[in-house]
Amino acid sequence: MNPITTLRPSDTIAEKYRKEELWRAGTILDDLARWRAETPDAPALLVSEAGRGLIQLSYSQYADHVDRFAAALHALGVRSGQVVAMQLPNRWQVGPLVLACARLGAVAAPIMCAFRPRELERMLRRLDAVVCVTIDRWDDFEHAAALAEMAPRLPELRHRVVLGERTSEGELDFRDYFEDTEHSTLPDPSVVDPDRVSLVLFTSGTSGEPKAVLHTLNTSYAWYAPVAAADGIGPGSRVYSPNAATHIVGLSMGIFMPLHRGACAVMTDIWEPEAVIPFLAEAGVSWMVIVPVFLSSLIDAMERTSLRLPTVRLIRAGGTTVPQPLFRRVTETFGIPLDVGWGMTEGANTFTRSGEHPDLAGRTVGRCAPGHEIDLRADHPISDDQPGRLFVRSPSLCLATWGRDDGRLTVLAEHDDGWYDTGDLAAPDGHGGIRLHGRAEDRIGVIMIPVSDVESALLDHPDVRDVALVGYPDGHGGELACAVVVAGERTPTLEGLRDWLGGLGMSEWCLPSRLEILPALPRNEIGKVRKNQLRVQLQLRSADH
Repeated sequence: MNPITTLRPSDTIAEKYRKEELWRAGTILDDLARWRAETPDAPALLVSEAGRGLIQLSYSQYADHVDRFAAALHALGVRSGQVVAMQLPNRWQVGPLVLACARLGAVAAPIMCAFRPRELERMLRRLDAVVCVTIDRWDDFEHAAALAEMAPRLPELRHRVVLGERTSEGELDFRDYFEDTEHSTLPDPSVVDPDRVSLVLFTSGTSGEPKAVLHTLNTSYAWYAPVAAADGIGPGSRVYSPNAATHIVGLSMGIFMPLHRGACAVMTDIWEPEAVIPFLAEAGVSWMVIVPVFLSSLIDAMERTSLRLPTVRLIRAGGTTVPQPLFRRVTETFGIPLDVGWGMTEGANTFTRSGEHPDLAGRTVGRCAPGHEIDLRADHPISDDQPGRLFVRSPSLCLATWGRDDGRLTVLAEHDDGWYDTGDLAAPDGHGGIRLHGRAEDRIGVIMIPVSDVESALLDHPDVRDVALVGYPDGHGGELACAVVVAGERTPTLEGLRDWLGGLGMSEWCLPSRLEILPALPRNEIGKVRKNQLRVQLQLRSADH
């Protein structure tokens, strides 16, 4: 049986989190209804789309589209508990479509466009998706054609809906069927349940088989609501995230959070920094969440063009390790400190509070919100030299994970009293928060090398544009560090990099003993370096020699 249709938190957990006001009886749909009534003409969404220009929706228009899309899905036979997959870039339709699924009690399954047919077919089969909405063509890939090719092998998939300029036989045109055609029937609002599975997101699989992560409207709420409150997001805020709107950060922070607080979400569908800056300036963006590699390229573009974003008052970086030099560059460019955060697709997050402990910049990912718990575990005293394994227990944790390929269902509340092993290593920051030391599988050596520290130090070297530190076998059962570097104007040498680190006072055992030069580091769709891929490449190169 598909667990999506039956999975719920226990009454004990639901009562506990509601009593602590970490979950609620209402939903994001109630937030939308509130702002529709109170500020119907206020901007809810401002989008720059390639080829279509500027698109703006008021709260009244946004709510109308949610109802219209929900009625269209209902007309296609979508009912409570059924899955609607959507593989779309950052188009304005993503948010209303996700909320339309919630309005039907259906399950939205946003899927990033970076996933190709092999992965997509496995996802749709695992979820028994009845409808899949896709873009016709994106980033030089024919998404609609790929979906059409796999459709005969997906017996549960009843409808293929295409957003774009062209459709083929067997496909529904999104704009025609969802935007331009009236469908009047909607089920009673009682089908909306904040504690049943309403959202499925897939992990990227950088450290193993991708998993389906089963969230409710309440676990999602507990992810973004504390950040919104801490950062003072409100009706005057303009919130921007270049992250994929079908990823946990782009969806939660870029779509749900502004709707929750009556703010305006700002979106761009293509990441071209020099073109994005004038749009963000015109939009008056005040709050931004962004992965480090995008933030670095944004600052590069601002330096080249002398363009500025004077309305930005808070920037959060996360998704992967934030290099130390980026903190300095943000302060120099924007005149504000860089805030950071940590989180997972599975839920749970920590974040810094603006203005608190500036001396910890680059040495903390902050603390969790009240009611969210972290636990560091190890069989030794925990310190920066010997960090512990990070476990979390949180109202923002998903109900379960579901193996995309092996079908293994893991209900989080049934294991270790609800504690979840993140796979990350961390140590206390001395102020109630934590300092991350990378993934457990990325650790190097018996005496663990502080990978993020070494990488940040190397990024300050004038001949290093990008870097990742990965381990490789030393031939004697141990492991040494290799610096995989994207060179700057000049090509660095191993001796030069070791001298640089030694001059900063780093211990001998922290220094890389091997150097590999690459034209670019392999990264996933949210900017994380694919270190498992680098390790395989190093092993192959070692075997060749």
